[in-house]
Amino acid sequence: MTKETDQLSFMIESAQADNQPVVCLGMTFKNDEERKLYFQNELRKKLPELRDIEGFPIGNDEDIIALSDPPYYTACPNPWINDFIEEWEQEKVEMYGKKTDEEYNREPFAADVTEGKNDPIYYAHSYHTKVPHKAIMRYMLNYTNPGDIILDGFSGTGMTGVASQLCGDKEAIQDLGLYIDNHNLIYDEEKNCISELGSRKTILNDLSPTASFISKNYNLNMKNFDVVELEMKKIMDEVFLELKKYYETAHVPEDIEHKVEAKKKGIINYIIWSDVFLCSNCQSELVFFEVAVEDTTGKVKDNFDCPYCKINLSKRSLNRVYESSFDNKANEVIQLAKQVPVLINYTFNKKRFNKKPDALDLELIDELHSIVSPYWYPTNLMPKGYNTAQPLKSHGYTHVHHFYTKRNLVTLAAFFHKLKQSNMHTELLFILSSIHIHVNKMRRYQPVKPGGTPGLPGTLFVSSLNVELSIFDVLPRKLRDIKKASYNCHHLSAIGCGSATSLSVNDNSVDYIFTDPPFGSNLMYSELNFIWESWLRVQTNNQSEAIVNNVQQKELQDYQHLMEMAFKEYYRVIKPGHWMTVEFSNSQATVWNSIQESIQKAGFIIANVSALDKKFGSFKAVTSTTAVKQDLVISAYKPRKENIEKMKQEQNTEESAWTFVKQHLEQLPVFIGIKGEAQIISERTPRILFDRMVAYHVQNGLPVPISSGEFQVGVAQRFPMRDGMAFLEKQVAEYDKKRILVKEFAQMSLFVSDETSAIEWIRQQLLKKPQTRQDLHPSFMKEIQHIAKHEMLPELDDLLYQNFLRYDGEASVPDQIASYLRKNYKDLRGLENDDAKLKEKALNRWYVPDPNKQADLEKLREKSLLREFEGYIEELEKSKKKLKQFRTEAIRAGFKKAWSDKDYQKIVTVGDRLPESVIQEDDKLLMYYDNAQIRLGL
Repeated sequence: MTKETDQLSFMIESAQADNQPVVCLGMTFKNDEERKLYFQNELRKKLPELRDIEGFPIGNDEDIIALSDPPYYTACPNPWINDFIEEWEQEKVEMYGKKTDEEYNREPFAADVTEGKNDPIYYAHSYHTKVPHKAIMRYMLNYTNPGDIILDGFSGTGMTGVASQLCGDKEAIQDLGLYIDNHNLIYDEEKNCISELGSRKTILNDLSPTASFISKNYNLNMKNFDVVELEMKKIMDEVFLELKKYYETAHVPEDIEHKVEAKKKGIINYIIWSDVFLCSNCQSELVFFEVAVEDTTGKVKDNFDCPYCKINLSKRSLNRVYESSFDNKANEVIQLAKQVPVLINYTFNKKRFNKKPDALDLELIDELHSIVSPYWYPTNLMPKGYNTAQPLKSHGYTHVHHFYTKRNLVTLAAFFHKLKQSNMHTELLFILSSIHIHVNKMRRYQPVKPGGTPGLPGTLFVSSLNVELSIFDVLPRKLRDIKKASYNCHHLSAIGCGSATSLSVNDNSVDYIFTDPPFGSNLMYSELNFIWESWLRVQTNNQSEAIVNNVQQKELQDYQHLMEMAFKEYYRVIKPGHWMTVEFSNSQATVWNSIQESIQKAGFIIANVSALDKKFGSFKAVTSTTAVKQDLVISAYKPRKENIEKMKQEQNTEESAWTFVKQHLEQLPVFIGIKGEAQIISERTPRILFDRMVAYHVQNGLPVPISSGEFQVGVAQRFPMRDGMAFLEKQVAEYDKKRILVKEFAQMSLFVSDETSAIEWIRQQLLKKPQTRQDLHPSFMKEIQHIAKHEMLPELDDLLYQNFLRYDGEASVPDQIASYLRKNYKDLRGLENDDAKLKEKALNRWYVPDPNKQADLEKLREKSLLREFEGYIEELEKSKKKLKQFRTEAIRAGFKKAWSDKDYQKIVTVGDRLPESVIQEDDKLLMYYDNAQIRLGL
């Protein structure tokens, strides 16, 4: 049999498979087409009601229905999600024998994850941000069982759905470096059983029609891709035959300079276009490529000479040349930056050649400009936006079609026309959408890659040198990429398009949430997606888009409010005691605090923050010195109902604090060890436990029942302590067993920026090595170079006296110092703690106190901080100016005391006199300030 016969047979078999009976949501249909038509009609009936849901996209009914594949995917809020949840819960019982209310207990996934972007699935289709599915799988395996229901309300291109399906794929699990036994149990690198092999179910939602459409294809249509590939190749041949003359160029033989053989035609791969500028001296037109690009290296020069008047110029000193013309699509006279073709790369006899455009090429371009495509293409007016200003200002681009050369515009239009006639319309459209970033005028010329690179990530930037890449050159390559990414996917996801602030999901029905929300002002998704969504004819309703955007008049407070609404929805739909993982990347502390504040206000309790290294930074992460190079991952859980009720009943009593701590300790990892080193679990330390307890009470309108000093005493009395960490009785044995197997603790990496981090840094140094003030001082001075300008940091002596203890030589040497000295000095080994030689060596060394003595220090420190806070109050009463320098710890202590006294006005008064950046960048101050304003009705 020939290859063509094989392909034909395969297509016949697939067509026959498509005509098999299909069961969907308990209903049986003759085939999948009948299923789709039935649910499309049902969707049409539901659309009037669905339009009232927040985030409903902009588009008419028929375009939304055409894009949808109901009930699995709707290009609007999906009305069948709860039907799927009900069916999935029943399947879980039937397949796995698990009840929906089974006892559930998981520790947070505390390890840092490194997963790159080189996997074919990740690479197949570009989007502004994307978490690798392999990284998500790590979290899923920790928090869920096979058949569990996972939600992602900011699902982007649907990697959460891909990850959930591949949790049932042995090869994908093994690619993570994990082991599967004969009982389908999954073990990690340390041979700990972590999960069970089996796919999970997902609810995927995104505000963007583009994102949800890509998500739909990644999760529903990546199977039997050979059939789709053949269909796309057939359409490519048809379109190329129709438009072939516009992709031909006369061949220039290498051996005969400047000779053009018109009868020998090559096929264009790409064309480099250049802006035209005016010389600031002689007003001659200068083609930027010709004057600024070096012939040998292709590099763009910063300075160059005008070929006419010889004056030395720079690009910044020049003005672009603009051309006026009547745009029959915009129905107005427009002025666009003049661009001319300067280099054509083409293929002839399977070899690539470069040439300057000749007269025939220029005639063909003129002809292209004058033709009217018989097919539709979008001509939408570009919206006013943060990103749309640059192409408007630099090149005059006012409408969507201005972002394409006429050649690529008419070619895309022809593809769209033929794709709509295919019964594989959405799968083919998915492939075509993957080349969008490569075939518009934002593709930039690069000296090392003359064929150009996609536009700057996160922008709509149009450069002075751009590359028109042939659709027939890039599409076959993307088709191969997507085929490599195909996998044995099933209908295990329910996908919708709408706002995460209004999810059509029943209460307490989701087992786990993985989510990658917008990052403040990092990316303006609705603006970046506008061009392609114009082709889809369904666009983002950005009213509830959670971003910081001056044009949309959304400030940080608006962003935080929208995120809080989204997290409240998450809190409503997730089951009590279950976990949410929030992947987050932003260089600004204000946005980071807004996310944490929103999570806690919604009712979640944060249990861990770790790092996710995606190996590649975005454009902004790479170029900004303050940018976060690694994404942060927040693990948070919804407290159990019985604990919430108990704390309410116990309010105004200390027991409320201890109920919280017991619940929190139960959710935390018992031991974290890597390569023979144990790690301090910061969430188990008394100081962090106290902060979490206070945050929960404040965010939920409960009085803080205990002071820091009393809390320190109570922790030591009520819970077993190990290595400065608190445990439940049932956890201690496991910790002790694992602790014996490691030699030492890994030191936590700290960036000292304020008093709290300075104290923690000192604590780490003294735990590692009890030392004198003189030993500690040089290192301390190096660490405090990055203290904020407003921060009035106490001297090292004050920090030591307020938080640590010094051995004065009177009593026996404390165990912490004695243990260190015996380990590091041979002549001291075997000596008792009261030996004179040991005492002499230990003299004046500072060390970390045990919990009881720490509590006494904490009480003294709190009194000192409150005295300082009252001094600020007196200062503010005398002057109307803002505080310029202060101890943030004193402000925190004062706010906490004022909250306990219900003196909300004091918090707001002082907060208003602090620099706004300080309030926004400090999570504790922001928590008290925001909640005090709410209490006062501000």
